[in-house]
Amino acid sequence: MRTPRLSELRRAAPAAIIVLGAMLLVAGFGVGGANERSLLSQASGWRGLVGGPRPAVTVGQREIVVLKTPSLAQRVAANGGLATQHQEHEWTRDAIASQKQLLAEMATHGIQIRVDFSFARVLNGFSAPLDARAVALLERQSDVAGVYPVRVAYPASLSSRLLGKEGVAVGAGSLPSVLLPGYDGRGVTIALLDTGVDRAHPYLRGRILPGVNVVDPEVRGGAAAVADPDEPSRLEVHGTEMAGLLVGAGGPGGIAGVATGASVFPIRVAGWQRDLTGSPAVYSRSDQLIAGLERAVDPNLDGDAHDAARIALVGVAEPYAAFTDSPEARAVAGALDLDTLVVAPAGNDGPAGPGFGSIASPGGAPDALTVGAADLRTEAEDVPVTVRTGLRLLLDRRLALAGAVVSSKPIELELASPRASAAGLAGFFDSRGVSLVAGKAAFVRAGADPMPAIEDAVQAGARAVVVYGTELPAGGLGLDEQVDVPVVSVPGRVGRLVVAALAAHHPAIVSIGLPKTAVNGSADQIAPFSSRGLAYDARVKPDLAAPGVVLATAEPGRNDDGSARYGTVNGSSGAAAVVAGAAALLAQLRPGLGAKELSGLLAGTAEPLADTSVTAQGGGLVDLGAAASAELTAWPDTLAFGRARGDGWHSTQLLTLHNVSSRRFRVRIRSVGQTGPQINAFPKVVRLKPGGSFTVRLVARLRGVPPTGGSAEGAVVLQPRGSGPLRVPWAITFGRPARDLLSAVALSATSFKPSDTLPAVLSFRAGSLSQDLAGPQVQPLARLDVELWRGGERLGLIARLRDLLPGQYALFLYGRDPDGNLLPAGPYRIRLVARPTAGGPSTRETVRFKIK
Repeated sequence: MRTPRLSELRRAAPAAIIVLGAMLLVAGFGVGGANERSLLSQASGWRGLVGGPRPAVTVGQREIVVLKTPSLAQRVAANGGLATQHQEHEWTRDAIASQKQLLAEMATHGIQIRVDFSFARVLNGFSAPLDARAVALLERQSDVAGVYPVRVAYPASLSSRLLGKEGVAVGAGSLPSVLLPGYDGRGVTIALLDTGVDRAHPYLRGRILPGVNVVDPEVRGGAAAVADPDEPSRLEVHGTEMAGLLVGAGGPGGIAGVATGASVFPIRVAGWQRDLTGSPAVYSRSDQLIAGLERAVDPNLDGDAHDAARIALVGVAEPYAAFTDSPEARAVAGALDLDTLVVAPAGNDGPAGPGFGSIASPGGAPDALTVGAADLRTEAEDVPVTVRTGLRLLLDRRLALAGAVVSSKPIELELASPRASAAGLAGFFDSRGVSLVAGKAAFVRAGADPMPAIEDAVQAGARAVVVYGTELPAGGLGLDEQVDVPVVSVPGRVGRLVVAALAAHHPAIVSIGLPKTAVNGSADQIAPFSSRGLAYDARVKPDLAAPGVVLATAEPGRNDDGSARYGTVNGSSGAAAVVAGAAALLAQLRPGLGAKELSGLLAGTAEPLADTSVTAQGGGLVDLGAAASAELTAWPDTLAFGRARGDGWHSTQLLTLHNVSSRRFRVRIRSVGQTGPQINAFPKVVRLKPGGSFTVRLVARLRGVPPTGGSAEGAVVLQPRGSGPLRVPWAITFGRPARDLLSAVALSATSFKPSDTLPAVLSFRAGSLSQDLAGPQVQPLARLDVELWRGGERLGLIARLRDLLPGQYALFLYGRDPDGNLLPAGPYRIRLVARPTAGGPSTRETVRFKIK
């Protein structure tokens, strides 16, 4: 399965004074007890911010330690992309040796670190459970670049739907924007970082290699789809669905994947793992994801990455974690340096405010080709829906039928909600075991996967299900024989009004009429669930969009009659699979292109969707035909000018143009978009010889007072003479960034004795989170430093937290200095320094206390 890269052608303190715990406002984050000597790692994803709850998962105090000693990828990049096998073996050994040296030094301080995963190729570092003392020591080591939280990632599909005898769902069909006649991706390997895959499915036709199992490395059988250990009839589905979108062929109704001749190397980075309740849930961790990228670039782990996969598709996403300095982002950059293109989903958390968006990780990585989901169906089913409380009419219009069978006559039902205090099926019953929704319409909040709540509602006797919190596309839910009632989603405004009415014990009624097939009103638009940019460095994300609604594909397992299962899937991971398949076709057509060139062509030639923000679509809808004939690429794919703060503000970005044709041509450079900031190129005209490159300086400048909020957007257009244009999108937000990066700072005791069992507790709110008409406005922190001072003397750094999502945090002060020694009696200060992710002034808060 060898796929050559283009380049082949070629000392510390022994103790900390604090223990940290944190509790995110909208994510699970526990506070340790007063006598607990551990650092509780940050939760990976926000649960309940836009949709409903995802599985609550603990990462077991795991952290990722990033070293300064170069990784294999960094050494290859520093060597101009050229490396022999001997050099790559040596550089990999050097990275591993630096980790062993660091671990040995930590052992001299009495800290034995049990490494979960070691990384040397795309990143030099390791993951391990670490307590507070270990973290404090590591942050002060000269070879440590940083210690970062392990996060949780979930399969990035909103829902899936099994297809029965009725065949292909309404609107499902071919993918004309990613067809390349005469090419099927043959000879190209795509690494699939996802759940396990059902290799025996006939739709996949032997195109799936055995793969590797990162989640359960001791289990034999490669990256097979694994059954739920508590319910063996349930298989992991997501990896099989993505594999079908990549290479499937010969399905019902003539459905097929994008690159039917490519090979898929499955890497099981997600699968059944226990959640906080002890129940199995399908998820991945960021250290497992990075371990998967290590295998994507070095499948046999021999330290030589010349057999790297050409493309790596990431099927999971860490919600809202679009930090551009994270270990995941660094790993994506490392894969690109080893000439593997990483394609990632934008996420499924929907609209967000103009400051920062709802982009998931690793989609926020500058070097990832990040994909949003579009709805290209020309037809869809809808139904007339009315909702009222008493005499007040809240809604009267046709809504998309998310799925299920509808009776032959209209229905009118009372709305009823499950108990918020009970999860799962139990929430639909009262304390006496009586169903709350029997014979009624269940009113439930949508989550990342609404199906469990819908199935529970039907099992509890609901005759219909009305979902709120996320706008679901027509036919967008996985509905099987257990769900034979209509399911619709209502706008958030209506949802809030109904919730208020039910809380006040006022009756609410829904009427649902008969369905009909109609012109899809969302055609050629970004799907309502698809996450929007910007990333946390103010970069436009996603890079482009692709079909992501009702995509026909394989489902793992067999039907009762032994036939293969098929279904449709919705989500930005499906859109990412479409783009990964397109990249395979392009790589077959133009094998001399490197990963950056593939990314630049696909993003730069995308077709903009009308009346759609660049923060939702990036460059636009993927257009493989235009990419196949393009002669010019640009890097990066999107721009990050940042926030315009006032008159005279300016920002500079560098854009490298590369001639990938056999002729000499001239390129004119101009900016188009909304009025406001001016984008000027220096120079405005570039002449490129065949294979030549040139770096252009782009300067954004604002004259006059900017608006108090909002944003302006557009694209830098690169027009080669005699060829099609290339577009590089930009977006600039207005106004000053949030200044309340630290608030609600409080100390449980201002005078205390040193104690290892009864510490003082310093609590505070880090970052900010607000809501407006555009969606949630998120202001995370790049770093939080906790410093100890006495008088005018800084005694040292006692803690450093990186990549913080907004939330409530707690620090435990034991009365020790940064070296672990007891503090003498007297007055002291703790200074908190919060640094924003996209630059700008830091926020500082000081708390005074006295040691008795």
